[in-house]
Amino acid sequence: MNEFELLRQQIESKRLQLGVHIRKMNTPGSPVYRYSENIVWPLGLVTVAILGMLLANVHVGMALMSAGIVWWLWKVHPRVKDAVFERSAVFALSDEQIFDGLWAKGALTLYVERPDGQRHAATRKHDWRAFVRARAAEDGP
Repeated sequence: MNEFELLRQQIESKRLQLGVHIRKMNTPGSPVYRYSENIVWPLGLVTVAILGMLLANVHVGMALMSAGIVWWLWKVHPRVKDAVFERSAVFALSDEQIFDGLWAKGALTLYVERPDGQRHAATRKHDWRAFVRARAAEDGP
C-alpha cells in the first residue's frame, strides 16, 4: 500500500483530518470554483438594493443591502465554504498527482490530534508522505 492509499484510508477512518485553504480553492481558475456561487448571489443582492434605492429611497436600498449582507454571511457563505471544502477534498483525493500539486501550492494541510491531546499539523513545507507514514507507524499494523 503506497502513501496515498494509506492517506485516503486514514482520512476515511478519521485518524487524519484534511484541511483545505478555502480562499485558494474558491478563486477563478481553480478546478472547484463555481461562478454561480460567487457571482450570481452578490449580483442579485446589489440589484435588489439598487432597485430599492430607485423605487423607494436611499434608506430602503441601504436597509436591503444590509439585510442581504447579513443573510449572505449567515446563510449563504457557510454553505459555499462547505461545498468548496467537499469538492476540493474529493478532487484532491482523486489522484496522487493532483494531491501533490495542491499540496505544493499550499492549498491542503493534514492535521492529527493524538489520544494524549497533542496536536500536529503538516503544511506544504512538510513532507506529507512522511507525516502519513509516521501516523501509520503510531497506529501499528
